[in-house]
Amino acid sequence: MLVAILAGGFGKRLRPFTEDTPKPMIPVAGKPLLEYQIAWLKKHGLNEIVLLVGYKKEKIIEHFGSGSRFGVKITYVVEDEPLGTGGAVKNAEHILLKESVFLVLNGDILTNLDPLQLLSKLEAGRYMGVIATIPLPSPYGILELEGDNVRGFVEKPLIKDYWINAGVYALRPEALKYFPDKGDLEKTAFPAMARDGLLGAVKYTNIFWKAIDTYKDLEEASKYIEENTGNFNQ
Repeated sequence: MLVAILAGGFGKRLRPFTEDTPKPMIPVAGKPLLEYQIAWLKKHGLNEIVLLVGYKKEKIIEHFGSGSRFGVKITYVVEDEPLGTGGAVKNAEHILLKESVFLVLNGDILTNLDPLQLLSKLEAGRYMGVIATIPLPSPYGILELEGDNVRGFVEKPLIKDYWINAGVYALRPEALKYFPDKGDLEKTAFPAMARDGLLGAVKYTNIFWKAIDTYKDLEEASKYIEENTGNFNQ
């Protein structure tokens, strides 16, 4: 089973850390973010990986090479200019079309969700693509009110009436016809697939998930990993 990881972005919101380092190589608790992703995929038996690289690609290639040091097989597809997330996947079409199904993963998330559930839903249904989704994490603590009395505080709860894209996708190769040569999949391919009734979702709860977009995210993810070492060191 092939997994394509989107690893070519500029990581502008993490500057100055990303001025000399590609975002997937930013250290989290002392280890590159991408190493955690590879260990997580390997844990689920997913050991064939294609890295969709662009910005500072040589640093990723130098560190990971063929992947043998990490117990996986890694190949690379390079974008010579920024193509967006959808364009980056489309740029790997020559590889992905050979697969019956494949996974796509944003290269800036840490999670312990089970990606095999996405594949099961895709293979069992009529969908061309299935998205991992989680309850919206509130960025703020909230007050528990009774009238104008404050009864308590809840620190950054999950807002379970709303679900967000968790950045992990299972796709059939036929879905690639929806992908643009240039542009983001969240704004192009997925809305079009949804309109045609071809996009499903798996709801995940009680899992760890963190997108690394800011320095605060980096701090919070590092703290979590340090406190839950056994879940991340395979």
